Amino acid sequence: MRNLSDSPIKRIYKKPNPGEARRIAFALVTQVNREGAYANLRLPQLLSDSTLDQRDRSFVTELAYGTLRMQGKHDYAISKFIDRDISQLDSSVLDLLRLGVHQLTEMRVSDHAAVSETVELARAVAGESKATYINAILRKVSSDSTLFDDVRSKIESNPKYALSILYSHPEWIVSAFFDLLKNWGSVEKALAANNEPVAPNLIAWPGKSTREELLSLGGSALEIGRSSILADRMPTEYPAIRERRAGVQDCGSQLLTEIFFETAKEINSRNLDWLDLCAGPGGKAAYLQALISTERSSDTFTANEPSEHRAKLVQSVVNLENVISLDGRNASEFPGKYDRILVDAPCSGLGALRRRPEARWRKNLSDLKGLIELQRDLLDSAYTLLKPGGIVGYATCSPHLLETKGQVLDFAHRHKEATQISISIADTGIEGAINSDGNMQLWTHVQKSDSMFLALFQKPE
Repeated sequence: MRNLSDSPIKRIYKKPNPGEARRIAFALVTQVNREGAYANLRLPQLLSDSTLDQRDRSFVTELAYGTLRMQGKHDYAISKFIDRDISQLDSSVLDLLRLGVHQLTEMRVSDHAAVSETVELARAVAGESKATYINAILRKVSSDSTLFDDVRSKIESNPKYALSILYSHPEWIVSAFFDLLKNWGSVEKALAANNEPVAPNLIAWPGKSTREELLSLGGSALEIGRSSILADRMPTEYPAIRERRAGVQDCGSQLLTEIFFETAKEINSRNLDWLDLCAGPGGKAAYLQALISTERSSDTFTANEPSEHRAKLVQSVVNLENVISLDGRNASEFPGKYDRILVDAPCSGLGALRRRPEARWRKNLSDLKGLIELQRDLLDSAYTLLKPGGIVGYATCSPHLLETKGQVLDFAHRHKEATQISISIADTGIEGAINSDGNMQLWTHVQKSDSMFLALFQKPE
């Protein structure tokens, strides 16, 4: 009889072999959370280097974007089953746990697959011991049928706290929405809308392409934006997009540009000089330039972007020679005066959280102070650059009171001679878009667009 001690049993080690889709999702989440990458810029690069088919590419997008959006909620779940503060977890372990929890709680992935595939990924990118730890935590999460019941029970007594966790938004954003909407039910709808994936909105630039051309390939016409469609495939699959005859732009931004252009509809006796003071990344500038060139071809249009690098990007989008790079706060740097000035000011971006999954975690209340000062300076500079009778449009992709109505009231106090013009001068046809004070405030959960804001001011003749 053979002595087993003479032939020691060797442990069979299987090299980890995670699927490419989850590898890419982890790479994106890590690069966004640890390296400051932007998901909407980095994901297309990762996918283009992959061998994934369209179905798996969609899975990657849903998993990675969803994990980034919902990681506040996921962190709450993870914290219930770890023996330390979540900030003490290894960064790779935390991101892997978030990916696993997202599959368990937000996706149509079986519990077994969610756990086993995440653990396999962990073995490859974090090592065996960390994979074992992740396995234990995810199994606890998967077996807890009352995971968020304690939070839901606080919706009535502490809605800001409960909605912050359940819809994965920082509490300061929840508070900001309530300040405007004044109703927790409406706040909940607004938060939920920010978590819903949205297909790209495309725009057919007048004189270069048409909505019908885009629709002939696929998609559906949108209610907002006279040249807009909702894409049903990757934007680069549309020839007009590849050839820079059409663009990718939220329908709310399109409407805002159309309204600003409409401020000139009654002026046919003279040519106007137009300025986009903060043109980067170029979407509104491209649309405004196309409208001007097709409907007011004798007018002049200038796009300004203070960053030289971004100015070059604007030039490639707008395809216009008259792109300048000056400090928009310093009116003395500009060569002349203008009849129409669009101030699409840098802002918190709270109106576009559904498109930028990481954005909600990168801003805080302290950031607002600097942004508000910048917005004020840009508005004052624009007003200085206006010709008598000229109109300035102040726009933000944010519904925050300090960046919208607060700026309007502040500007009106500093420039008492200026007249505020109601947005009703343009027949938007969009129910609920115009506030009682004449400003436009879109909401994602109401108009299905980014939450854009626009106010118009006119200088005396």
